[in-house]
Amino acid sequence: MNFPLFPDQPTALCQNRMQVYSVTQETPDVRTLSLINHDVYPYRPGQFALVNIGQSGDVQRAYTLSSTPGQSRFIQLTVRRIEGGEGSQWLTEQVKSGDYLWLSDAQGEFTCDTAQPLLLLAAGCGITPVMSITRDILAHRPAQSVQVFYSVRSPQDIIFTDEWQQLAARYPQLNLTFLAENDAEPGHIAGRLSQDLLQSRVADIRERRVMICGPAPYMKLAGEWVNGLGVTAADIIKEQFQSTPSEVSADQQLTLTRLTPLQNYRVPVGSALLAAMEQHNLPVAAACRAGVCGSCKTRILSGDYQTTSRMTLTDEEVAQGYVLACSCQLQGDVTLA
Repeated sequence: MNFPLFPDQPTALCQNRMQVYSVTQETPDVRTLSLINHDVYPYRPGQFALVNIGQSGDVQRAYTLSSTPGQSRFIQLTVRRIEGGEGSQWLTEQVKSGDYLWLSDAQGEFTCDTAQPLLLLAAGCGITPVMSITRDILAHRPAQSVQVFYSVRSPQDIIFTDEWQQLAARYPQLNLTFLAENDAEPGHIAGRLSQDLLQSRVADIRERRVMICGPAPYMKLAGEWVNGLGVTAADIIKEQFQSTPSEVSADQQLTLTRLTPLQNYRVPVGSALLAAMEQHNLPVAAACRAGVCGSCKTRILSGDYQTTSRMTLTDEEVAQGYVLACSCQLQGDVTLA
């Protein structure tokens, strides 16, 4: 039997081939790709997958699985087009029905494993894992309270508008609040999320598990506000798709040493290890660039550095000096294995 040859191929990170069934325009700059998967694809609500960008498989980007296992007909990716974004521009401008995509196995820890009442805070495309989690809770845990605050720039930027309204009408346990900075419509709150608003609208906030997803500044502020209102750090969960920026010194330099073959490089103090390796063409794989996928795992033999994420690394790997290069900030001379 002769099998057809496809121009696209799996990569070490992305082994799951799926076909685009349909493309739905959610907002002027957001599309949902509904994918047909011909094999079992286990995932949990709130998780993400890496996606091969283009046909070569040289570039991967991380996107939330906006569908919900057991509730959605398809595996779905909901993607906002970002100017200059290699992954988002390809997925929102070039990919069409009938095309094939390669996805990694599902990963990520932004999932709900508690019967506590939930407070879900989302801004922009940060609503995608929140929707996935909300569908699952409403379908399987009728006694669990779910309160959602969704912040957008204007009402036209609300993703899943019709579905949110249908869920709110069907499930009394769901308390839904839309916030619009501009042109707020009746039933919406005009402006941004604030600590005062949370205090006034979430009387039992101390008892809730709080899950936050959105731009990094939004997550930082929201986390500080709920913590200030009495929510413990253990009950504050954030989705992290942006690497934590560090202060890079333009004047101070350090030496980055590679042993095989022996080479020395000068890089600014405070540089991310991933940026330093890419600058000097050292071999490293990088997909999410936010410390969540683990593809840029690198071993440091010695040196002065700080890390902001160890997701996917085991305690044994950390003890051996492995770091995620995208989440490792160099503070002094460093030697790589």
